[in-house]
Amino acid sequence: MGRKDRGSSVSVVKRTSRDIRTANRYEVLRQIIAESPTSRQELAAATGLSLATVATLVGELLDLRMITEVGFEDSAGGRPRGLVAVNASGGALIGVDIAETYVRVELFDLGLNVLARADEDMRPGEGRPEQVVAHVAAAVGSVVAQAGVEGARVLGVGVSVPGQVDRDTGIAEYAPNWDWHEVPLLDLLAEHISYPLHLDNPLRACAVAEQWFGAARGRGDAVVVNLGTGVGAGLVLGGGLHRGVSNSAGEWGHTTLVLDGRLCHCGNHGCVETYVGAPGIMLNLRELSPKSPLLHPEDQTATIDALARGVAVQDPVAVKVVRDTARYLGAGIADLVNLLNPQVVVLSSWVAATLGEPLLHEVREAVARHALRRPFAATAIVLSPIPSDPVCLGAATFALEGALSSISQRPARRSGVPRSRTAPPAPPSPPA
Repeated sequence: MGRKDRGSSVSVVKRTSRDIRTANRYEVLRQIIAESPTSRQELAAATGLSLATVATLVGELLDLRMITEVGFEDSAGGRPRGLVAVNASGGALIGVDIAETYVRVELFDLGLNVLARADEDMRPGEGRPEQVVAHVAAAVGSVVAQAGVEGARVLGVGVSVPGQVDRDTGIAEYAPNWDWHEVPLLDLLAEHISYPLHLDNPLRACAVAEQWFGAARGRGDAVVVNLGTGVGAGLVLGGGLHRGVSNSAGEWGHTTLVLDGRLCHCGNHGCVETYVGAPGIMLNLRELSPKSPLLHPEDQTATIDALARGVAVQDPVAVKVVRDTARYLGAGIADLVNLLNPQVVVLSSWVAATLGEPLLHEVREAVARHALRRPFAATAIVLSPIPSDPVCLGAATFALEGALSSISQRPARRSGVPRSRTAPPAPPSPPA
């Protein structure tokens, strides 16, 4: 939330009372979604806001039909407490996970339950902006049709794209795996999608998903390691999502792990991503056993799946590849543990989910060898427990944040959230 400093690419943060009110409304709704049903007293305790402030914000959310009164609970020696819960049918949110090999879109109700899902495969070399936009538009249209929701009920679409993004302008500034530079992604999407659009990065999306429903819930300091084709780390510090001064925090995958090591798409050598991202794991396998039947040269997913099956039957090549990958990954995570001293490190995204417990076991042992004893003892290292796509889930929360901000700022011009390429949504209509 801020104004743009025209002399640099860095946003200067200046929080207004309206920004603070939007953030408070978002936090109250987040708690209601996570804890439904709940009382105003419980919300005040969970958020640290005064009971009077919570009562006002709850009243606003009731007026917007995003939440509903659901009865009372007894209180010790006092008046019964009114309970509120999320009005799941009061609107719909869409989360978009753009990855290097696929586009996945999920449509959620306001309780963030998945109502519809669509996947689009992206073939090698199919990374031009117009190709990606076509896949996203097709998948968004599919989930809306599947769920049978009216367009007016869709409060927004959160779009996650790898690389560095500018939330305020909707520009994908740099995506090294596609060699994108300054791509006006939301403007391109708005030519095909009529709902409000909000842009961010999968590192932030995964971190928010873990904060809301996963292993980082209730943890003030957490690192969410995103293991896919690309690699990065979503950061939760001091109870809040850490974005950095230019929304670029978490590019851990492009820190140097091996001096003069493998060439990375970013132009440097020896980046973490080149050893533990899916292409890096394929290279680990190729270097160990060039003719291994586990290797599918043009198919990352098939190769990682084959490695997982191989480890399950104790295939020696698969076991060694996963162990060597975990050795690199553990060294990189140990740096995060020593530097940030988090309560939890979460291994997320599709590579971590596919390799699962065998990878986790090896990573824990590798981190133990490299991290300092005291911070390591305070850090849990776990797999993401979120059963659905955490990137889609996190992206949907960005759309929810944008919807709440647009409501609070009407009729004034919106600022300080990912800029929408359409008119702000109308308040949800009551369910039929």
